[in-house]
Amino acid sequence: MFCAMLKHNPMNMKDNTTATPAATKAIPADKPAPHVHAPGEDHGHEHTMMIFGKNTELYFSLLCGALSGLAWLLTNAGGAPSWLPLSLLIGAYFFGGFYTAKEAVQTVAKGGFEIDFLMLVAAIGAAILGKWQEGSLLLFLFSLGHSLEHYAMEKARKSIAALADLAPKTALLKTAGGITEVDTAQLKPGDIIIVKPNTKISADGVVVDGNSSVNQAPITGESVPVDKTAVEDRNNIDLKKAAQLDAKYRVFSGAINGNGSLEVMVSQPASDSTISRLVKLVNEAQTQKSPTQQFTDKFERYFVPAVLILVVLLCFAFLVINEPFSASFYRAMSVLVAASPCALAISTPSAVLSGVARAAKMGVLIKGGRPLEDLGNLTAVAFDKTGTLTEGKPKLTQVLPLNGITEQELLQAAIAVEALSDHPLAKAIVRDGKTKLGSTPVPQAQSLEAVLGKGIRATLDNIPVYIGNLALFEALDDNRPSPAIIQQVQALEAGGNTTMIVRKDKQYAGILAMMDTPRAEAAQVLQDLKKSGIRRMIMLTGDNQQVADAVAKEIGITDAWGGLLPEQKVDAIRKLAQQENKVAMVGDGVNDAPAMANSTVGIAMGAAGSDVALETADIALMGDKLDLLPFAIGLSRKASRIIKQNLWMSLGMVAILIPLTITGIASIGPAVMAHEGSTLVVVFNGLRLLAYRK
Repeated sequence: MFCAMLKHNPMNMKDNTTATPAATKAIPADKPAPHVHAPGEDHGHEHTMMIFGKNTELYFSLLCGALSGLAWLLTNAGGAPSWLPLSLLIGAYFFGGFYTAKEAVQTVAKGGFEIDFLMLVAAIGAAILGKWQEGSLLLFLFSLGHSLEHYAMEKARKSIAALADLAPKTALLKTAGGITEVDTAQLKPGDIIIVKPNTKISADGVVVDGNSSVNQAPITGESVPVDKTAVEDRNNIDLKKAAQLDAKYRVFSGAINGNGSLEVMVSQPASDSTISRLVKLVNEAQTQKSPTQQFTDKFERYFVPAVLILVVLLCFAFLVINEPFSASFYRAMSVLVAASPCALAISTPSAVLSGVARAAKMGVLIKGGRPLEDLGNLTAVAFDKTGTLTEGKPKLTQVLPLNGITEQELLQAAIAVEALSDHPLAKAIVRDGKTKLGSTPVPQAQSLEAVLGKGIRATLDNIPVYIGNLALFEALDDNRPSPAIIQQVQALEAGGNTTMIVRKDKQYAGILAMMDTPRAEAAQVLQDLKKSGIRRMIMLTGDNQQVADAVAKEIGITDAWGGLLPEQKVDAIRKLAQQENKVAMVGDGVNDAPAMANSTVGIAMGAAGSDVALETADIALMGDKLDLLPFAIGLSRKASRIIKQNLWMSLGMVAILIPLTITGIASIGPAVMAHEGSTLVVVFNGLRLLAYRK
């Protein structure tokens, strides 16, 4: 049964097919998606006595209850031969005890005994005492409770198993001979597949032809479709670095194409696609025990032997008090039922499984019970700046013409020269400058060359044009920038901007300011985190302190620490860990991996398609969405509360029932009803997480 298996192998799914790499490979192929077992699910039930299908255990339990109830009516109505109620009760024992006995035998064969064995002993003991009615009630409620547990937990399992069904089983492969439908398992990196409108994408890859809007919600949790377009040069794609391409070029297996047709170059085999790794990691996440689960395991190691000793002593109570052996034995069996820690065993896994499943549905991968609980207890969160709190790419923020030059003339000269360069800042100037110019034409520049490593020089209309930082023009010649220009540059840089001065021949034409701008949602996310109880929010960056302070002021971060090398970020996390209870590190999972490893919880942004991020972080935000962080923390806090509620509920029930059964106030029947009732309450309390909303 569920509790016994859970105690015997709590939160361990490594023997299940879905947690193995081989099984993961089969997910996107033509084979059916493997069944995702809940922790402790009874595998043997799938092949034994399935005369009523997958709900056979539930039907057996109901038959047990019906036969037991009919026997009680015949006994109390009178007139029926004595053998008839007894025959009905024996039938009730068979149907109610079939799965209990089966599990008990399997457990004993492995060298141990668990709750099922104890329940079976109690039922047999009741029969020996002639208490067939009480024994059948025990088996009915025990089997009913556990069959309903299985039924309820199936909802959480299906939430995870549904991930395996996201990826299509076939793909349209483009070859020299035409288009052929093939199994996705046959796809290899470099293959070109056709994605028709309004169909699922069959593999991770890079768009090489076509434009469309793609719904990535199943993978990244993004609620709004994302526009995709083809790469500029399809012949020079490095598939090993596909994850580093702009998001507009990349697609994921399982995402849903919009109205346009796409040609996609496969970057990963089906077995290594983002969705396959996600399924594998979600299943493996369930093997990670939370602090509460570790506590319950330790508690049970001492509790179960203590109960067994107590039961043996109670069997001999008739030697001390004036009562027959049958009364002592009956009391011992009642205590055996009352002390069963079934609700305790299921209290944490039910909440963890539901929490992990709910998070996965929103595009948040939580790798098990420990990070799920730790995330809810955070008091501080440290953020990498670039790509986490900011967009991760520079934008042209200000255009300041000088000496009578118009903004249009300044932009035309700057774009013409920077178009010859492949530097990230040059690309930002060209991209954003063309947006500002609109349909205004841009002239062609020639003869690009680097100047002193501080800027560039090119020729435009036979006039030399220089673009670079202040140091370039201070060392170039005697025609240095005026104090007013220097003051403007310094003011812009103090505000966190990177500045570029433009000079046409001897005339200073203007200043361009660029900045890695904060994400639009960053300020709101930080406010939400503050409301949720996060006391400190720290930005860690390699940029200078002026830039750090400017970004911090704009988005409302509590602390900004600039000029940090990767190893200094690790020291900063260690320092924070000493000051605060628990600290999370949020980054891209690559450069910030050492800091993540030293934090209580490592959180990777934009992990879809990134092997390093998925493997490094405790929690991965699959989409590049910072606003998933408050959701994840809120879910964690809800899960922590439910786990504590379940723990106290289950321990409280055991603490109440043991004294009541020892003193004889409660017998087997009431003890079973109270005990199994608490088990169901614990399970359904955990399942509430499946419906969690922000």
